[in-house]
Amino acid sequence: MASPNGSGCSELIQSSGSEQELQHLMDRKRKRMISNRDSARRSRMRKQKHQDELASQLSQLRKQNNEMMSSVSITTQHYMVVEAQNHVLRVQVAELSRHLDSLNNIIGFMYPPVEEQIYCPELVDEFMNNSLSYVYANQQIMASANTFM
Repeated sequence: MASPNGSGCSELIQSSGSEQELQHLMDRKRKRMISNRDSARRSRMRKQKHQDELASQLSQLRKQNNEMMSSVSITTQHYMVVEAQNHVLRVQVAELSRHLDSLNNIIGFMYPPVEEQIYCPELVDEFMNNSLSYVYANQQIMASANTFM
């Protein structure tokens, strides 16, 4: 026959075994929960660091963009100034070319080739009186596109 003490003893051993298992499961659950919290905290920290890096990069790219826009604006202004100067120079070249042609026509009229010489003292005297120098009247004026560049 089984004594009440013997059966009670085995129940205590069984209950203490399940308490130990229960305690072990609780410890594992608590460790896992702590580990998950730490992992979530590290994940939030990585995410925050990544967001900070992206914000820094955005700020740097905006600064570079502003610098480039400023540079483009300055370059455009310089281009417009040079284009305006170029236009003025082209107009001056055209005007000086017409003036040169006129002067060459006058010289050609005053000193035509020997076979076509017609002497008109009134025109020669008027030109000489209005010219800067007699020396220049005897020289043909030549110009090329390179002269004005």
